[in-house]
Amino acid sequence: MRKHLRKHARIARYVIYKETLIDFKDHFWTFVGSFAGIGLIGFLNQKNFTHTDNLFLIGSFGASSVLIYGIVNSPLAQPRNLVGGHVICALVGVTVHYIIPNEIWLSSAFAVSISIVMMQITKTLHPPGGATALIANIGSEKVTSLGYLYVLSPVLSGVIILLLVALVVNNMTSHRKYPINKHWFKVHKRRYR
Repeated sequence: MRKHLRKHARIARYVIYKETLIDFKDHFWTFVGSFAGIGLIGFLNQKNFTHTDNLFLIGSFGASSVLIYGIVNSPLAQPRNLVGGHVICALVGVTVHYIIPNEIWLSSAFAVSISIVMMQITKTLHPPGGATALIANIGSEKVTSLGYLYVLSPVLSGVIILLLVALVVNNMTSHRKYPINKHWFKVHKRRYR
C-alpha cells in the first residue's frame, strides 16, 4: 500500500512539475503575436476616429488573441472558427438588434444564444464570437448605428488582420504550427481531424 502511494505521489509531482514549467519562447511569441495583431488594428484605424471612438478595437478581439496566439493548437483557435465565428455572430447580432431594437436585455440574450447555436451548426465555434454578437446590441451609438457595416468593419477587417498576424507569427518558430490543418483554405478538399 505504501509503495503504491509513493508511486502515485511521484507521478503527481511530475505532472505538477511539467504543468508549471515556464516556456519563455512560447510566452515571447504569444506576446509578439497579440501585440502585433491588436496594435496593427488600432494603428491602421487611428486616423479615422478619436481614441474614445475607436470602433475597430472591439473587446472580443482581445479574447480571440488569447486563443490564436496563446493556445494555437486549440480547435477553437483555427482560422475557420476565428473568421466564421466572428462573422456569423456579427450577422446574428445586427439582425437581432434590428428585430428587437428597444429591449437591450432581450436582444442581447437572443443574439448570444442564437449565435452559439449558429456556430455549432456551422462548426465554427469560437467563444469570443458571442461577445461580438453582444457588442452589436449593447455597443455605443456609433456601433449600433453601423448596422450591417459592423460585420464588414470592424469585425471582418479586424479578424483578417488578426489571422494574417497569427499565420506569420505562429509559424516563425519550429515549435509552433498554425493552423493545425495546413489545407484549411481549400474549401473543396476540406479534411478536418
